[in-house]
Amino acid sequence: MAGLRHLGPTQQALLRHLLQHPDGVGVEALCERLRISHNAVRQHLTALGGKGWVERCTPKPTGGRPQARYRLAAAGHALFPRNYGLIAGALMEGAFERLGSEGGRELLVALGRQLGSAEPPPATDDASAVATTLAERLDRMGYEAVATDRGGEAQIEAFNCVFHSLAARNPDVCRFDLAFMEAASGRRIHHVECIVRGGHVCRFRIGEAKRDDDSPAGEDGAAP
Repeated sequence: MAGLRHLGPTQQALLRHLLQHPDGVGVEALCERLRISHNAVRQHLTALGGKGWVERCTPKPTGGRPQARYRLAAAGHALFPRNYGLIAGALMEGAFERLGSEGGRELLVALGRQLGSAEPPPATDDASAVATTLAERLDRMGYEAVATDRGGEAQIEAFNCVFHSLAARNPDVCRFDLAFMEAASGRRIHHVECIVRGGHVCRFRIGEAKRDDDSPAGEDGAAP
């Protein structure tokens, strides 16, 4: 989704004003705040509403004719920056400091499995279809991932290492990615190229279906 910075100054100001008024704002108040006409405000509201960023809400009772009010929709809230990477990195570093290397690895694997299991794995034996579904999930998480084929093998290329700075200091962070993908796909995942280690992308090969007695992600050649 496009960030707030990609919008014009008037629409940015409108969205920020709605963010500060969760109960909704009327057109008249927006005109006064933005210093533009009613027609201009309605045009901006229509455009932003068409993208799912703004929605109408229940008008406040005034004793007279109800006035239309607008508020920020859930998708509109997502436009505003949320520095999850910095916070997640600090949490992971704290976990390794408190739990040690082995405890930190176990925590990362457990978290990856938990998040990966939030949706059922693809109900197919087609590795290419598995790669496509998994790439879509990774892309929603910010990995900028796509499914690809190299030499007849289904693979995933991720162009954005979401934990890049932390992974550069502690390679065990990659175990989170592997655990997530294995839980989400029901397949063994092999990390064959890594941005942190000089690769152009983070490349993952879709392996065979996992068995109940398989070793955790990152062992037996799954990790770089």
